[in-house]
Amino acid sequence: MSSEDREAQEDELLALASIYDGDEFRKAESVQGGETRIHLDLPQNFKIFVSGNSNECLQNSGFEYTICFLPPLVLNFELPPDYPSSSPPSFTLSGKWLSPTQLSALCKHLDNLWEEHRGSVVLFAWMQFLKEETLAYLNIVSPFELTMGSQKKVQRRMAQASSNTELDFGGATGSDIDQEEVVDERAVQDVESLSSLIQEILDFDQAQQIKCFNSKLFLCNICFCEKLGSECMYFLECRHVYCKACLKDYFEIQIRDGQVQCLNCPEPKCPSVATPGQVKELVEAELFARYDRLLLQSTLDLMADVVYCPRPSCQLPVMQEPGCTMGICSSCNFAFCTLCRLTYHGVSPCKVTAEKLMDLRNEYLQADEANKRFLEQRYGKRVIQKALEEMESKEWLEKNSKSCPCCGTPIEKLDGCNKMTCTGCMQYFCWICMGSLSRANPYKHFTDPASPCFNRLFHAVDVNGDIWEDEIED
Repeated sequence: MSSEDREAQEDELLALASIYDGDEFRKAESVQGGETRIHLDLPQNFKIFVSGNSNECLQNSGFEYTICFLPPLVLNFELPPDYPSSSPPSFTLSGKWLSPTQLSALCKHLDNLWEEHRGSVVLFAWMQFLKEETLAYLNIVSPFELTMGSQKKVQRRMAQASSNTELDFGGATGSDIDQEEVVDERAVQDVESLSSLIQEILDFDQAQQIKCFNSKLFLCNICFCEKLGSECMYFLECRHVYCKACLKDYFEIQIRDGQVQCLNCPEPKCPSVATPGQVKELVEAELFARYDRLLLQSTLDLMADVVYCPRPSCQLPVMQEPGCTMGICSSCNFAFCTLCRLTYHGVSPCKVTAEKLMDLRNEYLQADEANKRFLEQRYGKRVIQKALEEMESKEWLEKNSKSCPCCGTPIEKLDGCNKMTCTGCMQYFCWICMGSLSRANPYKHFTDPASPCFNRLFHAVDVNGDIWEDEIED
């Protein structure tokens, strides 16, 4: 190796290391060479798709994906001793999303660039071409169809020997030629299947978007502070950005209040909801466990075929068989009626507690004929009739009686003075103020000037058809 070639190689590798970061350029340790990873700049709303006729990726066939980043093209090179004076760099070019034919076209163009720069360093020109002109050179536009090339590789030197005319590999899918498609041995499509290729592209795109997001500044509309994206979080649907500290406080308050369905974007009228993964990233493990439990419970509550074990110590969800009113808890083996939540009672009607009679009566009166028959079948006609009678009695008592201040027994006043005697506990009380009266002298309440019912013993009493109002002294 001449000193000029060695110096040119060292200068070129040093220049590339200073221009590109460690993710884009890495110098080999044992030989004069290295690896470059070329990230292409895609146009906005760039789409990739798999044809519906594809047999290799049936689950993804016919779908389009909008992406911002594609996996990089990888150029591995080694500099021969007589580079750049005589020989070009030896290299391989790999790309997961380009077919072997397209990669071969790029390899051919790299050879042409060397011929144009023979005697001079060429690596930077190669990298600039791959980064800035690959899409245009291969006529790649959106939407771009992903394809799998033939696994058969033909030695490039054999292809050159057998070809009488120069082959044009340009174009998004390669040129149509009469002879067998020729693949450059330096072109490598390192991918197993279309399915794995799509997953790799989507994963890479997501990782790069997160990387770009983390490096930008955003204004939080809660605390009105500018922070790096690494300290912020955005809602996936609306892309509204807030700092993690504000969202953490917001999520914790909502979860403690049990509002797990209300972890919406703080932007007014925005329907976007935080994902469980975002919530888990911000809140503590104990609080996330509560969120997860309440979210599961609220989801199960919306399912008509799920009931909960009525035992307070269990409360596990139980699947209800269609047309069956018996539920059996898989944890405690308790068999219960899914209607009344009591021990399973077979064909017997459900028992109704006194507290539920009013609700049952209201439900029955507001129901249509079909629901009335269902309620009668569930609880029995006698129970329904009892509920109606109990309700009528309660309404009459509330309208025509007062409760004893001592024992609560309903008392009806037909006539007489306002000194009343309870039929239950025999306690004297005043009908006007409902205060208890002395058993020794109950009338003192009406004769004491300091009493609120002074001189009102016969107040509002019907005497011979007339209402007698006592005069109330000031």
